[in-house]
Amino acid sequence: MAQKATIFKAEVNLANMDQDIYLDQNLTIAQHPSETLQRMMLRIVAWALHANEQLTFTKGLCEEDEPELWQKNYSDEIELWIDLGTPDEKRIKKASVRGKQAVLFTYGQNVATAWWKQHESVARKYNNLTVNFVSDETMEQLAALAQRTMQLQFSISDGDVWLSSGEESIQLDISCWQEAAQ
Repeated sequence: MAQKATIFKAEVNLANMDQDIYLDQNLTIAQHPSETLQRMMLRIVAWALHANEQLTFTKGLCEEDEPELWQKNYSDEIELWIDLGTPDEKRIKKASVRGKQAVLFTYGQNVATAWWKQHESVARKYNNLTVNFVSDETMEQLAALAQRTMQLQFSISDGDVWLSSGEESIQLDISCWQEAAQ
């Protein structure tokens, strides 16, 4: 019998002073049986960094043709495609061609660095692609904050991202390896 997803609930308070986005949102996140807590929490971070009313979680790992998150317009066109990990060249192209904007969050210092050396020239072909690297320390801190029911506060100002949960507060170390053309 196949393992079922673990359901997490997060009450998110977001104050993004850089983009004048302030909202409270209740999120339900399904953690795939093969997904780590770090990766699941990174999906929440990706949501917070790009939050708006149309940005939704997809089936992700369960569906090869979908990203982790996407934003579609009313014509069902993909405005924003967000993926995690170290995709192959075919996946990079799919994200960049299908989405008006594509964002990738990569992590795991050794794996991500080797992946970037191999795929940087491919990624640079797509001017609508942003590639971000999340430090190992941040990934560990994210996993430590994970609970089945969470209250998360994101504060974004001058490019700095802070995440608080209860008494814990961490500054997220996210580096931009490639910025999409505006």
